[in-house]
Amino acid sequence: MNLRSVLHLQGWLLIFLGGAMLTPIPFSLHYRSDDLLAFLTSALVTMGAGLTVIRHTDIKRDVRVREGFAIVTFGWFLAAAFGALPFVISGAIPSYTDAFFETMSGFTTTGASILTDIEALPRGVLFWRSFTHWLGGMGIILLSLAILPFLGIGGMQLFKAEVPGPVADKLAPRVTQTAKILWAVYIVLSGLQTTLLMLGGMDLFDALCHTFGTMATGGFSTRNASIAAFPSPYIQWVIIVFMFLAGVNFALHYRVLQRGLNSYRYDREFGVYTTFIVVASLLIFAFAMAQEGQFNEKAVRDVVFQVVSIQTTTGYVTVDYEKWPFAAQMVLFLLMFVGGSAGSTGGGMKVLRIYLLIKFVFAELNRLIHPHAIVPVRMRGQTIPREVMTNVLGFAVLYIVIFFLGSLLVAAAGYDMPTSFGAVIATLSNVGPGLGDVGAVDNYSAFHPAVKWLLAFFMLLGRLELYTVMILFAPAYWRR
Repeated sequence: MNLRSVLHLQGWLLIFLGGAMLTPIPFSLHYRSDDLLAFLTSALVTMGAGLTVIRHTDIKRDVRVREGFAIVTFGWFLAAAFGALPFVISGAIPSYTDAFFETMSGFTTTGASILTDIEALPRGVLFWRSFTHWLGGMGIILLSLAILPFLGIGGMQLFKAEVPGPVADKLAPRVTQTAKILWAVYIVLSGLQTTLLMLGGMDLFDALCHTFGTMATGGFSTRNASIAAFPSPYIQWVIIVFMFLAGVNFALHYRVLQRGLNSYRYDREFGVYTTFIVVASLLIFAFAMAQEGQFNEKAVRDVVFQVVSIQTTTGYVTVDYEKWPFAAQMVLFLLMFVGGSAGSTGGGMKVLRIYLLIKFVFAELNRLIHPHAIVPVRMRGQTIPREVMTNVLGFAVLYIVIFFLGSLLVAAAGYDMPTSFGAVIATLSNVGPGLGDVGAVDNYSAFHPAVKWLLAFFMLLGRLELYTVMILFAPAYWRR
C-alpha cells in the first residue's frame, strides 16, 4: 500500500474539515456566544495539520482498492478526532473521550449523546454538533470526491468504500459527477425542509439544525426534549416526511426528478421499505391501543414518528417509547437492525439486504422441495449475481456476530442485558437511542470511558458498512 498517497489525501481532508469549522462562526457572532475563539483555534490547528501532512507527502494518480479502504477509514477517524476540538477548547465537553464520542456520533449520524443539558451549550457549538451530521450523512469522502478532480485521482475505490449498500449506484460515467448529483439532491431536499420548518414557526437556527439531523438521519436536536419540545403537529409531520425521504436511496430521488413519481412505484426496495414502516406502525399502534385505549391524531402521529425515526435510524423522539408495551418495544428493536435503504443516509443492515436474505431463504426452501431445480434469487426480473449474494450473506453473519460479541463486552463491563443489547445495536446501526439505560429519554454519559470508545468504534463500523473497517484487521491486507 502506498502510505504516502493515503496520508496526502488525509491532509486534504483535514484542510476541508478545518474550513468547515468556520461555518458556525456567524451563529456565534449573532448569538454572542463565547465559542468564537474555539472555532478559530480548532480550524487553524486542523488546517495546519493538513498542510503539514501535504507538504511531506505526495500522491500517485491511481487509488487502488487497498488505498481506498485505508483512506476512507482513517479519514473518518481523523474527522472525529479533529472535529472534537471545538467541544474541548470551548469547554462545552471538557473530556476528550466524551468529545470524541459526541463527534463520532455526529459524523456517523448516530445521534447517541453524552450531553445531559443540551440547551446550556453555546449556539455555535450546537450548530457544529448538528453540522457534523449533515457532512457525514451523504459522506465526507463523497463530498471530497466532488472537489477532488483537481488532484487528478480516480475515486471509484473511495466511492465503493463509503457509499452504503451491497451495490453502489453510479448515476454518471464519472464518479465525481455521481458525487455532485447525490450532493445536489441532498442540498435541495435540505433547503426545502428548512423552508417548511421555518414556515411552521421555527427560527433559522433551529430549522437548519433539525434539517441537518433529519436529512442525515442523525437525530441531534438543539433541545433536551428532542422533537417533543416542538409540539406543533405541522412541524412533526414535516420531519416525519423528510425522515422517510432521507431513508430512501438518493439515487432513486434523482431518477424521480428525471422520470417522474413512477420511479418510486416500480422500485422494489422502496416498496419493501414502505411496507416495513406501515406494518410496524400498525403493529405498534395495535399493541399500544390494547394498553392505553387512545385513538386520536396525536397517538397516530407519535407511533408513526417513532417507527419512521427508528427505521431510518434518525433517532428523534416525541414520546418515551419505553412506556409502550414490551411487544411494541420489540418491534422497534427489530427495526434497528433493518435500517434505511441502500444509498440512503440511514444506517442498519439496509432494507435491500434484508429483502435479498428473505428471497434467498425462499429460494432455498424451493430447492429443498425440488432438489434438481435451478432457483436463482431474482430482483426486478434480473438474477442477483452470486458474488452479491455471498457479500450479503457474509455481511449479515458478520453483523450479528459483532452485535452479540459487542453486547457481551458491554455486559462484562457491568451493564444489564437491555442496556447492553440496546447500546450496541443503537451504535452499530447508527440509531442513537436504544433500550434500557440508553432509551428514548436517556443518554450515554454514565458509561465507562472504555465502553464509550468501544461504542464509538461500533458507530464507525456501522457507518462504513463493516467490511471497509474490518478489512484493515486482516493480515492479508498488509502483506505485499
